[in-house]
Amino acid sequence: MRRPFWPFLKHVPVLPLLLLAWAPTSLAAQVGTESLALVGGRVLDGFGGPPLENAVILVEGDRIVALGPKGEMEIPRDATVISTEGMTVMPGLWDMHVHLQLLGHGDYPRWHELFGDRHQETMAIAAEQLLMAGVTSARDLGGPLEELLEVRRGIREGALPGPDLYISGPFIQRAPYQPYEERYRWGVNGPQDARGKVQHLVDAGVDVIKLIDQDLLSEEEVSAVMEAARAAGVPVVAHAHRMEEIRVGLRAGVQNFEHTGLGTAPAYPDDIMDGLKERNASLFWTPTASPLIVMHYTGEVFPERLDDPAWRAGMPEEMAEEIRQSLNDITRLPYYALFPSRIPRLETKFQQLRESGVQLLIGTDAGIPTMFHNDSTWREMELWVRWGVDPMQVIQAATLWPARFMGVESEVGALAPGLRADIIAVRGDPLTQMSILRSVDLVVKDGRVVKGAR
Repeated sequence: MRRPFWPFLKHVPVLPLLLLAWAPTSLAAQVGTESLALVGGRVLDGFGGPPLENAVILVEGDRIVALGPKGEMEIPRDATVISTEGMTVMPGLWDMHVHLQLLGHGDYPRWHELFGDRHQETMAIAAEQLLMAGVTSARDLGGPLEELLEVRRGIREGALPGPDLYISGPFIQRAPYQPYEERYRWGVNGPQDARGKVQHLVDAGVDVIKLIDQDLLSEEEVSAVMEAARAAGVPVVAHAHRMEEIRVGLRAGVQNFEHTGLGTAPAYPDDIMDGLKERNASLFWTPTASPLIVMHYTGEVFPERLDDPAWRAGMPEEMAEEIRQSLNDITRLPYYALFPSRIPRLETKFQQLRESGVQLLIGTDAGIPTMFHNDSTWREMELWVRWGVDPMQVIQAATLWPARFMGVESEVGALAPGLRADIIAVRGDPLTQMSILRSVDLVVKDGRVVKGAR
């Protein structure tokens, strides 16, 4: 039975604090003005063209109604004016791979033991952190279904601060790895069972189906997953950790792969590259390239990052301290032993994906150890620039292309009249220094100022 959402709001002490923390300090957000003018900044509209200097964006309700040069725009007399002089104004960011139930803890079994009955609370914390980081849309790829549905509903109804949430619910796979994972890893046994579980998720209202370990399923089971999802018009996202996982996914028609995978293998083999090139016009890939690098950076280069209070935002003290203690010795985490051999391979495989022509999407795996929701997205974007991707293309991979994959490009993902007013602004120019996105000064979500403009 679904747990009611509103009692959750009443009985979890931290949530009133979260809602208070979210309450905007600007008059515009406090009174919910219907008319907003962002005046004077450089605008990157998300479509990839030249920046528009000294621009004005006019917002009424939750929509952009006009955008143009300052000298050519008439600002309504009743509009709340926010100066964006010296700032870059751009669409709100997307993160296409997050896990709201996780907050960066280093030991999954212990996290579940301590906080497994508090998923809605941890999801609310993660959602607010994402929004304050300028992420106005996010895709959760693996978590307990009922809690995700409730948190998504709370965000949509305005009870919780957070990005527009797109969810897969539980993974579809051969079987859960551990008994405690049964709520968010659904094992399948035969084509009928696979079809039924996908239909259950579709009927619940998920936005994508998440398939993992597809190489361990039978061809008939994979086909049943794909057919049920296709009949419902829901895309299938699949892991790409192993070569055979990718091969199976390519044959089945998976629309979006996740991670760079292949462990310590030096590169994608030729047959996989040929398969990617054959499907590159319709295939998307979310590399999540940064987690290993961020974990190494945090564990061995700059452990002081763990003492930054920013990642603790909205958390009860005992929860934050438990996360901090779990990361005391990152080099002792079980999968860290493979880092020296895996990290040098990452860029090679990332460049192969670029060469194949598949459309890359920004996603971070936020929530896994050291990948805190407050700062994962900009780190992934900055890494892509370091690896040679044009900054404008990086921004589009975090705005326009995710919206197109999710089929909502007529609503969000860019700045243009008629689109929803999901807008962020930062001081400086991300086209020359992507890392300035670490500190987003202004966040407008659905036409309301939720951060900044004091």
